[in-house]
Amino acid sequence: MDTLIKKHPVIAILRDVSDDDLMDYLNSLYAGGLRAFEISFSGANAPAQIRRARDHMPADAYIGAGTVLTAEDARTAEDAGADFFLSPSTNPEVLSYCAARGIKFLPGVFSPTDVSVCLEYGFHTLKLFPASSHLMRYIEALHGPFPHTDYVAVGGVSAANAAEYMKAGFVGVGIGGSLADPEAFRQKDWEKITLCIQAFLEDLRKEKLI
Repeated sequence: MDTLIKKHPVIAILRDVSDDDLMDYLNSLYAGGLRAFEISFSGANAPAQIRRARDHMPADAYIGAGTVLTAEDARTAEDAGADFFLSPSTNPEVLSYCAARGIKFLPGVFSPTDVSVCLEYGFHTLKLFPASSHLMRYIEALHGPFPHTDYVAVGGVSAANAAEYMKAGFVGVGIGGSLADPEAFRQKDWEKITLCIQAFLEDLRKEKLI
């Protein structure tokens, strides 16, 4: 997972996107320059949407399954062809499942205890969730006892503040509904969304954050 995040540090989180809008939205994000996408299992059609995205997106797009909470979710995500998994929590059953199968997995952590559990299963790149509940320097404190860990900020992260998180030492960010202009999404202005993503990524490049 660390290699994927280093190559594609911005993950677009899709939650409750309709089947009708799925591919148009994914393609607009891809055209803007994003390559890592999470389809959340909080949506009823997530497995089918993952299959559809995997079948129709370019080969260099990574389609992940988000909100993987149980071993059954993990099996379903694997069957759907997800390239990687994400979770808001630390579930030993999911950690064990992914570790045994070599699945790219970004488990959610909130405390040092969570970090310790993830390390027991060999996961070093972790999702701090919800990131907005901690001070930006929180990961500095975690690096003290856990120097070989990296963190992706998710929860309260937007295109407007993503640079702040990355400057604070996060290796990546996951951004949900605030990634695209809500009005542009409602109007299905996919070209405008593409232009906004291009501008967002260019700003990160200018600051040498990606």
